Amino acid sequence: MSGDSFLFQAFIYLAAAVVAVPIAKRFGLGSVLGYLLAGVAIGPFGLGLVGDEGQDVMHFAEFGVVMMLFVVGLELEPALLWRLRAPILGLGGLQVLATTLAVAGLALAAGLGWPAALAVGMTLSCSSTAIVLATLSEKGLLKTAGGQSSFAVLLFQDIAVIPMLAIFPLLAAGPAGEGEAHAATTLVAGLPAWAQTLVVLGAVAAIVLAGRFLVRPLFHAIAHTGLREIFTAAALLLVIGIALLMTSVGLSPALGTFLAGVVLANSEYRHELESDIDPFKGLLLGLFFIAVGASIDFGLILSRPLLIAGLVLAIVAVKFAVLFGLGRAFRLGLDQSLLLAFALPQVGEFAFVLFSFANQEGVLGAEITSPLVAAVALSMALTPLLLLVNERVVQPRFGAGAAAERPADAIDEQSPVLIAGFGSFGSTVGRLLKANGISTTVLDIDSDRVELLRKLGLKVYYGDASRSDLLHAAGAARARLLVLALDTPERTLELVETVKKHFPQITILARAFDWEDAHALLEAGVTHVYRESLDTSLRLGTDALRMLGFRAYQAQRAAQKFLRHDEQSLRELTERRSDRRVYISAARRRIEELEQQLQADLQDVGLERDVGWDAETLREEFRRVALDGAPPAPAAD
Repeated sequence: MSGDSFLFQAFIYLAAAVVAVPIAKRFGLGSVLGYLLAGVAIGPFGLGLVGDEGQDVMHFAEFGVVMMLFVVGLELEPALLWRLRAPILGLGGLQVLATTLAVAGLALAAGLGWPAALAVGMTLSCSSTAIVLATLSEKGLLKTAGGQSSFAVLLFQDIAVIPMLAIFPLLAAGPAGEGEAHAATTLVAGLPAWAQTLVVLGAVAAIVLAGRFLVRPLFHAIAHTGLREIFTAAALLLVIGIALLMTSVGLSPALGTFLAGVVLANSEYRHELESDIDPFKGLLLGLFFIAVGASIDFGLILSRPLLIAGLVLAIVAVKFAVLFGLGRAFRLGLDQSLLLAFALPQVGEFAFVLFSFANQEGVLGAEITSPLVAAVALSMALTPLLLLVNERVVQPRFGAGAAAERPADAIDEQSPVLIAGFGSFGSTVGRLLKANGISTTVLDIDSDRVELLRKLGLKVYYGDASRSDLLHAAGAARARLLVLALDTPERTLELVETVKKHFPQITILARAFDWEDAHALLEAGVTHVYRESLDTSLRLGTDALRMLGFRAYQAQRAAQKFLRHDEQSLRELTERRSDRRVYISAARRRIEELEQQLQADLQDVGLERDVGWDAETLREEFRRVALDGAPPAPAAD
């Protein structure tokens, strides 16, 4: 078999991913670093299974970034995007400006002319959207303040690539023969500047209008065919078509697909589009990361190690300082500012495009771009490691949970109830108990939240509840109940282990995030587990049943029976969790049993005996009869 054949190359890339990523995940390194290491392993300086075609693969795999931004756009409703306008324009704009000026200043000091220095500064100011969003999402950090700030900065950077591409030809030192060839590939080539601007704005407007008035009817018609593969083909056609339109007018295809995603965020087909695109996005992103790893020029790095290492160190240090300073200026907590700084100090995938374009336009020569491209690839490969260092070394010492930054508060009271974690979940429990005369001792590790709650008049102690000495000082040896309302399942299980070891007599009431989390807590010996969304979901379901004609007592009875059955199912399925096949079979059986029981209840005429407690419905029916003479609404079958 030829090593250059398409099937052989596909086999190599897929095999590298299948082998390397599970190993990386097993050692806690994350999937992105696994893909990068896989690329290094199969690249020219590893096993040599792939060669110069790696650059061609990267151009193909960059489409994964396009798809990723389309999916991100689908998750951002225009209202949410409008609420993020301050960090996008303020934090993102200042980051690009400050980093550009700082890097350009260093480049000038190194002997570059100001046009080349400015081009280098603008290019290195951008970070990797693909790596950062994938890593933050995998670690569950995308919804934090630092994660949202990172997203805002990345979004502004992606938008900023457009004016950068427009500025580069103006910085050219002389005629750009290759640049003319490059420009000729776009529809706007040869047009005057004002006409190019109109074409670009027209392309963006076309995407917005098509998303609102054409795409929805199209997907509606396709959905009626009932053919899932045609819907998937239409979703891919949409993304590829927008990318092609953006490329043809000289814009970033990622920006166009992101805009289309935002336009379709309120569409009824949003979730189906996301589920259809997601597998392609994940596979192409993985291919992109492998291509980045395979493209690292270790020959150049080994021939000029001090230069490359110095460039990587300077880039990361400058961007880290700018990001951390802006995070604090925008009033992010210390831990979130550190997350922002550790997430975005690398250079992004658009740098490959920008350096290539700068080379074509005559702004930068190959002697400048070659070592910079190697430094860019290395900085991208360092990102998962930097976030790992932040997670395991920096945050425990300097973040919100750092005992070293602020000593735990002295606790001067002991109560029958301890509450660990006082966010929205824990504070609701604490306020209910306090309103009924039950004193509580509250511990929270988020220093910013502690200060805010104290300003609201709530007594909260700062400290890490997983420390046995702090629990002892809080009176855990004599307390009756411990309410666990921490922010992550990992910290909750860690605290359960500590309590079971040092304070076995205390009764634990633990918040669970989902079924998997609840299974883990039950296996750890916690008997009182409360899934945070269950009661709210049942309350909404009860109201929905009443709006559909059910009597209040019927809806309430159905919800209570559902709750009891669901709790029994949770415990039964926990025992079968080790065997996936048995688990699925038992879960399906429990679902069928619940449906049969509730349907049987609807046929039980004896349920009318429960009508006595349903005073609200009786009053409504009496009022309707008195005013309208209308008979009572029949109970739902």
